[in-house]
Amino acid sequence: MSSQQHKKAVHFGAGNIGRGFVACFLHNSGYEVIFADVNAEIVDQLNREPSYHVYEVGADGTTETTITNYRALNSKTHEADVIDAVATADLVTCSVGPNILRFIAPVIAKGIDRRSEDRAPLAVIACENAIGATDTLAGFDADAGLSVRLEKFYEWIVDRTPFAHPAAAADADADAGIAAVEPPAIHGVQWKRTVHDALQDRRIHDHVHRALEETADLITSKHGIDPDHQEAYVQKIVARISNPHLEDVVERVGRAPLRKLSRHERFVGPAAALAAQGKSCTYLLEAAEMAFRFQNVEGDDESHELAALMAGKEPADVVREVCGLRDDEALFPRMVDIVARVQADSMDD
Repeated sequence: MSSQQHKKAVHFGAGNIGRGFVACFLHNSGYEVIFADVNAEIVDQLNREPSYHVYEVGADGTTETTITNYRALNSKTHEADVIDAVATADLVTCSVGPNILRFIAPVIAKGIDRRSEDRAPLAVIACENAIGATDTLAGFDADAGLSVRLEKFYEWIVDRTPFAHPAAAADADADAGIAAVEPPAIHGVQWKRTVHDALQDRRIHDHVHRALEETADLITSKHGIDPDHQEAYVQKIVARISNPHLEDVVERVGRAPLRKLSRHERFVGPAAALAAQGKSCTYLLEAAEMAFRFQNVEGDDESHELAALMAGKEPADVVREVCGLRDDEALFPRMVDIVARVQADSMDD
């Protein structure tokens, strides 16, 4: 294993999340960071510049962190070097997007295979906005400038199970966080520019809070979380995403609607569980409807795929394919009605 004086982390993805909160966390923890990315311009710039800055903005002002002790590898043209880096790393992380995990998994696997037997097991963490992203990664076969502006709040949820000394189990925090973050963007996507703008609209603000109230009961009962703790967490999340200093456009936060409408993600998963228990999921379904309306958004392939599905299939077939719901589930007919309504509105446009 690397000495405490020289810990090495390989991070796949040198975008804002990678250069921002992940690299900042690793830098502050004493790691050398090796970025792996296919963007030659970013890789070259990282290797030219000995440092860059991370600006954390919040209600109490802006703090600046200077990131040093890093280098970058082009994983498209220098895959062998990336594999060697993984083979000698103490930690591998990634923030490439859930749909790209399948492409980096073989490289990580080759690096693990090349590790010497006397090295400690390698920790691999997928830092993605998706539930169980590290399990997904494990399941696959073998800007102008570098400085980053981001919010001060972040959570890095890591399950303790695979490790010797990490933090608490992740399911509760993942459920709570993902359930809280998405609705403002989805509700605001047709009328507002940023998530902050959306939450200034009283109608959207109230609908978001009611959707979060619906998920709160499910989360507290499923994980044994104190209701007051969950409410405080929700308020913290809402305050965080209301940060006016961040230009977090709704199109960015709302992207990848097919994944977000899938069976075990943020809308259908909790709504199906609530419906099965005979509990209210009205506002969650409103958010799901807005996700179905996230179509043909520039720069988001899934929104175009969704538009094609909605134009070419019957409502029940869309629900089965996109949401993964069975015909006998309590939520199924309500979701079919939603899809039919969105399709009818599209025909009227």
